[in-house]
Amino acid sequence: MGKTIAEKIFSKHSKKDVKAGDYTLAKLDMVLVNDITGPLSVMEFQKLGNISVFDKDKIAIICDHFTPNKDIKSAQNVKMLRNFAREQNIKHFYEPGNVGIEHVMIPELGLARPGYLIIGADSHTCTYGALNAFSTGVGSTDAGMAMATGDTWFRVPPSFKVEIVGKQKKWIGGKDVILHLIGKIGVEGANYFALEFCGEGIENLSIDDRFTISNMAIECGGKAGIFNYDKITENYFKELNIEIPDYIEADKNANYEKSTLIDLSKLDYTVSLPFSPDNTTSINKLEKTFVDQVVIGSCTNGRISDLRIAAEILTNKKVKDGLRVIILPGSPKVYLEALREGLIEKFILAGAAVSTPTCGPCLGGHMGILAEDEVCVSTTNRNFIGRMGHPKSKVILASPAVAAASAVTGYITSPEEVM
Repeated sequence: MGKTIAEKIFSKHSKKDVKAGDYTLAKLDMVLVNDITGPLSVMEFQKLGNISVFDKDKIAIICDHFTPNKDIKSAQNVKMLRNFAREQNIKHFYEPGNVGIEHVMIPELGLARPGYLIIGADSHTCTYGALNAFSTGVGSTDAGMAMATGDTWFRVPPSFKVEIVGKQKKWIGGKDVILHLIGKIGVEGANYFALEFCGEGIENLSIDDRFTISNMAIECGGKAGIFNYDKITENYFKELNIEIPDYIEADKNANYEKSTLIDLSKLDYTVSLPFSPDNTTSINKLEKTFVDQVVIGSCTNGRISDLRIAAEILTNKKVKDGLRVIILPGSPKVYLEALREGLIEKFILAGAAVSTPTCGPCLGGHMGILAEDEVCVSTTNRNFIGRMGHPKSKVILASPAVAAASAVTGYITSPEEVM
């Protein structure tokens, strides 16, 4: 029997032949923590005594959740991480001024590459599977120990084949694809599986679409969400001036315990209603749903293509009276590009607020907290009870196109309705 992408990556990093279900100690290419999970990781690391990290160039500390520091505690946490990074001479330490959202920055920095094995003390670390890597979230303790040893234990996951065919209509993007999948299989449909995205249809998904899809693999229980390597992946690394000598592809006779098919040509704009990502519907089946706030950004949809889509829809239009619209570029690079292209001006003229890169509103931290009974349409990744603020508030997950169109009308709207 042949091997899946996940099995091949684990065999490579274990330096032995492994298959789904095997337990293995695997070497890591990158360990990631942020300003919420990092302090506990550092405290666990320091319990080991006066030691050095396994590799100062293979650890990233990205302060993106409660920054710019929203209160004294968040300031103390960042100070602790800053001091640790200095003591350990860690190269990849980022805070406001040069920080972006971690899952936008890591690919931009070239720290995620095909065939890599990456862990992060953040559940959306699975984002880097878009680049043909195996990346997954772990607890802070595991991340702390990995910073010392450079390896960690895994049970090699079985694989779930997601074959993508067809070509989507304009405005349909990666968010619609992954929300459709989550709605189809449920939030536990891929528990501890490596989702493997393949098929001729993936050539119609941009690298940013793929980041969005891999990012939300965790929302249906996936351990990882991995894409096949192709010309789109190759071109992404060429733009970063990174040469990729090798990549991982599944054997034709690889074993998949589950499989499903997605036809892009049949997809409609998909939203996820409170209070679970799998509570999905197409917007043409939705009753008129008014909103109080729109958020466009996050590790899911804060890339330049997302902002271009939003700006195209908002150009020469105004945000609906009484509605708050918050735009969050995913990194300084994205922000600068949006400035140069005139997107920021378009957002401000439309009546939106543009924030420095931060995860703030997504987790109900700051920069966009909801009050009682308020409804937000958001390009973020979770809509649990109280996720963005008051327990009686509601979050509806949607694509940047739907979010931007809804900002104009004040209710959940398709782009065609305002264009």
